[in-house]
Amino acid sequence: MALIDRTKMAGLIPEPVSREIMQGAVENSAVLRVGRRLPNMTAKTQSINVLDMLPMAYWVDGDTGYKQTSAQGWEKKKLYAEELAVIIPIPEAVLDDANYDIWGEVRPRIVEAMGHRIDEAIIFGTNKPSTWRDGILQTAAAANMVVTESVDDATATPPLVANLFQDLLGVNGLLAKVEEAGYNVTRILADVSMRAKLRGLVDSNGQPIFLTTMQQNANYALDGTPLDFPMNGAWDKTQALMIAGDFSQLVYSIRQDVTFKILTEATIVDPTTKAVVYSLAQQDMVALRATMRLGWEIPNPVSAYRAGLESYSPFAVFAPADEDDGNG
Repeated sequence: MALIDRTKMAGLIPEPVSREIMQGAVENSAVLRVGRRLPNMTAKTQSINVLDMLPMAYWVDGDTGYKQTSAQGWEKKKLYAEELAVIIPIPEAVLDDANYDIWGEVRPRIVEAMGHRIDEAIIFGTNKPSTWRDGILQTAAAANMVVTESVDDATATPPLVANLFQDLLGVNGLLAKVEEAGYNVTRILADVSMRAKLRGLVDSNGQPIFLTTMQQNANYALDGTPLDFPMNGAWDKTQALMIAGDFSQLVYSIRQDVTFKILTEATIVDPTTKAVVYSLAQQDMVALRATMRLGWEIPNPVSAYRAGLESYSPFAVFAPADEDDGNG
């Protein structure tokens, strides 16, 4: 049987495609799009220094009083680069069709899959690598920075919201939680169902708060902070309706850009059952393997404002009415 080797397949994976997929994955992932990218990692782990202790100043007692000493300290937080990968089997007969745009079909699926996995791991802690820290949701819950949607009737479908405006913008609302922790809200991520709730939000006179006329485009923002509605399928509205915070405090680093390898003789097995799924040589198939590696962290440094707080987070969560905490 004739083999399709790397030389024959080279036209399918030109070098610019790797960069395009990498950029697409970052753009498709909501958290990577709004977070802060650090320089690329040079090893599997990378430490970042985070301010942990502030110096103190003291009044001097009289002309001959002793001046006191103080210190400033840092702690190290680590980013762990973990691998994200996908294998896409392709029949050789498909590759023989010169008019078939393989990359046109495969490229958006790789971008979508990578963005989905990155977001669900970082936001909700779902399927996250064991070395990675808790997700944004768990971090906010641990700091008691969860606002639960208030309702007049929790049995209604959907639940009747008592005061959405106060839930989000009030004294004890979502944005206030972040501000009380000493951060400015730079971005808000929200489930797409919040668009309708915001469009339907009216003042005491029954007038829309976000729309003046039905002909006007909706500007989705809270207190001037733009909203993003991730559409890659990773958002779980049973756990959170919104996440507001200072996304400059979410940092990530790429260890390895997207790389590709053509598999021609491999046997592909089910990761769980270990049963053979494809035998490439026997079934006249090849497979494209795409991988990338990245890590992330929330530095959350101490500041003069936060020095006396027992717990705080750069992010606050707006949880649905049928949830009593940020853990789902």
